[in-house]
Amino acid sequence: MDFYSKYYHIIMMEGPELTVDNMKDNSVPENWTNQIKDNDFYLKRQAETESNARSYPRRLPFALKKASGSWIEDVEGNKYLDALCGAGTMALGHNHPEIIQTLKELFDSEFPLHTLDITTPVKDHFVEYLFKKLPVEMGGDVKIQFCGPSGSDAVDAAIKLCKIATRNETVISFHGAYHGMGHGALALTGNLGPKEFVNGLMPGVQFFPYPHTYRCPFGIGGEAGVNAACHYFERVLKDPESGIRKPAAVILEAVQGEGGVIPAPYKWLKTVRRVTEELGIPLILDEIQAGIGRTGKFFAFEHAEIVPDVILLSKAIGGSLPLSVVIYKKKLDLWQPGSHAGTFRGNQMAMAAGLKTLEIIERDGLLAEVTKKGDYLRKRLEILKKQVSIIGDIRGIGLMTGVEYIDPSKGKDHLGAGVASGEIASEIQNLCFKNKLIMEKGGRFGAVMRFMPALNIREEDLDCLLTIFEKVTRQVDALYARK
Repeated sequence: MDFYSKYYHIIMMEGPELTVDNMKDNSVPENWTNQIKDNDFYLKRQAETESNARSYPRRLPFALKKASGSWIEDVEGNKYLDALCGAGTMALGHNHPEIIQTLKELFDSEFPLHTLDITTPVKDHFVEYLFKKLPVEMGGDVKIQFCGPSGSDAVDAAIKLCKIATRNETVISFHGAYHGMGHGALALTGNLGPKEFVNGLMPGVQFFPYPHTYRCPFGIGGEAGVNAACHYFERVLKDPESGIRKPAAVILEAVQGEGGVIPAPYKWLKTVRRVTEELGIPLILDEIQAGIGRTGKFFAFEHAEIVPDVILLSKAIGGSLPLSVVIYKKKLDLWQPGSHAGTFRGNQMAMAAGLKTLEIIERDGLLAEVTKKGDYLRKRLEILKKQVSIIGDIRGIGLMTGVEYIDPSKGKDHLGAGVASGEIASEIQNLCFKNKLIMEKGGRFGAVMRFMPALNIREEDLDCLLTIFEKVTRQVDALYARK
């Protein structure tokens, strides 16, 4: 067995290849193979060695050993249904056999795994296929920039690109936005928590209202709220007395993810696109979480039938491996060689896995399946909402859905929206974990439980997911009903 094959079996935790006896050169530490400890052991070790910034282990206290499809297994043999999937990174679930086979073939071929930005046949095929998934209006008029491995890297690259191209300094973002944790990306993010003790973030960011059907930022709700958001955006940018200079870019998510799964009204997206075109402002669509089929379209912005100037992709685009790219119109390609770089922008494994992911999504007709399963998911949740008092709102598109929890004892506002309850959402998340279901929170006050299962989740697994979630919600609702 060569080194790469041996290493592959180690990281996959597969069968007899994990025993020291089968590793004749004893290159694998013994405690990796036949002395796996319990969850508490690894969690304690993690707390002692890892940064205080770690977050998921505080809400999901286990150590993982195996994963397949929509299921993961911890070191104690407990199996969990995964409705988080790496925050949307595993579009096809864990360890899809065709992706694994693609990586095996890559390893066996002695293909270079790291190439900086030097091109390869793998990279060429990846770019060619990805460009074919772009709106026809962009065909042949785009360039691609490979960035560092995270979505934040793509955000920072896009801002640099637009500032260089326009020679303008400011950027417009939106309330509730999440664009990453890098220094520039964080400045564009709405959540104030991570910013609290970070001084000197990127200056010149102006935040505008993002329309929200359930919690209208203008306090009027409905179609009037959408119209107000459209009017405000256009009026301010065209008002010579607004105090806001023409920005280098406008950046937004067609569906806010971390912000609480908030789909933007199509009318508003069309207005933002029209106004930015009229004023010559590059429009950046952050598709890092909502892209690659998550909403039932390849890109979430396609629902509104708009075409941006810049598209940001990460998470699912690497087929579960680290990769991020910026796709942009050629007119913006004014930066010079070396204007943006990154050591790990040549991740060939991610490009191969990402290409295979794109092929499978198209071949298996998963976009239609995502729409069908998403509709079924929200239909079940709407029935649940009518049976309990702690659900305020259900929203989403495709397999990107959010359930906002409210405290029924605290009344409602003038539009009928209850008081958001992060406490109830935390109880739901904790009980889901105890019932072997992995979910994550988000939104304002951490009050939204988010569904992001694999795009190819089996129907029986989706039913299992919903059954657990419904049971847990009813249990928590009963507790609050007695208060």
